[in-house]
Amino acid sequence: MTAGLPPTSEFDTQTAVTAQGEGRYAADLAAGWKVGGGLNGGYLLATLGTAVRAELAERGKPDPLVISAYYLSAATAGPAEAQVAVRRDGGRVATVAADLVQDGQTRITALATYGDLARATDDVRTTAVEPELPPLEQCVRNTDAPPEVRAMAPLMERFDMRFAPESAGWAVGAPSRRGEIAAWFRLHDDREPDPLSLLLVVDALPPVTFDLGLMGWAPTVELTAHVRARPAPGWLKVRHATRNLAGGMFEEDCEVWDSSGRLVAQARQLAMVPRGA
Repeated sequence: MTAGLPPTSEFDTQTAVTAQGEGRYAADLAAGWKVGGGLNGGYLLATLGTAVRAELAERGKPDPLVISAYYLSAATAGPAEAQVAVRRDGGRVATVAADLVQDGQTRITALATYGDLARATDDVRTTAVEPELPPLEQCVRNTDAPPEVRAMAPLMERFDMRFAPESAGWAVGAPSRRGEIAAWFRLHDDREPDPLSLLLVVDALPPVTFDLGLMGWAPTVELTAHVRARPAPGWLKVRHATRNLAGGMFEEDCEVWDSSGRLVAQARQLAMVPRGA
């Protein structure tokens, strides 16, 4: 570490990639992001997003605007390779195809559009309503989760999450069954949020099925994230909700609000209902 500079955060270290040439980037996926039967989908998306940013580094388009990913197989800790191909590079945005490959198998295949959020206008018109959360000290910490939940999801140790009490009943066997979970969120080493970390945040909370009394790993089939603005420093507010569970799958809608009260990311994913639930 260089004197006078802050230490590199765990998130940055463990989503880092190394250029191999011709749109190929080596990654070393870390075990601490495991949940259930594989590594967390948001962590994988952020790693793939880092490779896309590196590929577009000289094109002036550093920020993910939208990324839609299909999860084909569960990733494990260890070496992987991101493969990035630019499909179009226009004046304001570039669109790329990207795969995350491990042990000869594609783990994620995605299409992403990148641009520069610093150039976005301040014209915001929305009917979305920022969630009201109790003060941090009145919320339930993720470290208070039952041992079996923490054992299933080591990635929870990577975050500081403070759940609204009405969103935390699942932890004591009393889910609200409203199909909603809301929490304050920060990375555990106080690394400030940015557009790339938002790709992680949209998939960081426990599956919203926990609030329906359906515990267990809920593998993601597809996830689309929209990054709307560069987040202000500080705590984020994250809300997950579902309106429909059918055919063994459910949708999960996510909103992420920054400390200035701005909606900075949205996502929808289709995921499988936990086995045995």
